[in-house]
Amino acid sequence: MDSPELHGLAATGYRPERADWTVDQGWARYTAQEHATWRTLYERQSRLLHGRACAAFVQGLQALPISAQQIPDFDQLNEVLHARTRWQVVAVPGLVPDEVFFEHLAHRRFPAGNFIRTPQQLDYLQEPDVFHDVFGHVPILMNPAMADYIQAYGEGGLKAQRLGFLAQLARVYWYTVEFGLVQEDGQLRIYGAGILSSNTESVFSLDDASPHRIAFDVARVLRTRYRIDDFQETYFVLRDLDQLLELARIDFTPLYRRLQGQPDYEPGDLLPTDTVLQRGSGRYHRERPPLSA
Repeated sequence: MDSPELHGLAATGYRPERADWTVDQGWARYTAQEHATWRTLYERQSRLLHGRACAAFVQGLQALPISAQQIPDFDQLNEVLHARTRWQVVAVPGLVPDEVFFEHLAHRRFPAGNFIRTPQQLDYLQEPDVFHDVFGHVPILMNPAMADYIQAYGEGGLKAQRLGFLAQLARVYWYTVEFGLVQEDGQLRIYGAGILSSNTESVFSLDDASPHRIAFDVARVLRTRYRIDDFQETYFVLRDLDQLLELARIDFTPLYRRLQGQPDYEPGDLLPTDTVLQRGSGRYHRERPPLSA
């Protein structure tokens, strides 16, 4: 997978009714079982994230009309979200093409799947659903730094497509928006949605001795592959969320040119130039059987 929002329905030949791939959320069509699945996911994740999630996520979750009772109504979400940071959530039926995804982000629209996983898929779902997208992503969009950063990422994604560096820029999204950690009051906290919405990785990312935790460096991240099939081998750590505003102001073109032709780093590599906050043992991935076994 080259980009966090690639392929999906586009690879199946699906043709959207609207050019921007949006659909009606269809909130009234959710079943009692689907609301119950949301409730199960919300309750267990909320308990687990106490003392683990960053303050911006907690504050955003409390301020939005998101609760355990039912799958959130996007119209109600947008009344609060747009008033705070001018973002809105738009429903899509699944993963959308890159250019569509970037266009939405560049215009402060977050595409969220309008479906929810089955009870048999509570712990893993390959394609992001409404729980991942709304619970994991939307609360932190109430934070001005994250709100501006993701818009800038959308604009940068359109540019990276034109320049042929989309695979490199996708790594920045992956290691920040999806799987980022941040320092708060001397502790590591989670702000990445891929972790916040995952029961198992919420524990692994902070507590397990296996992964490396390294201070975020954009040039390093642009050259670092990531894992889509398992826990991350390395987590990159921001000093605070305002560091995202610095990223939002960077012109990546000179970086792309400088890194062109240089080899990539593997997910578990450590470099002499890294600022290592916690050196990982690598035990989890070293002892894990191959996926094909």
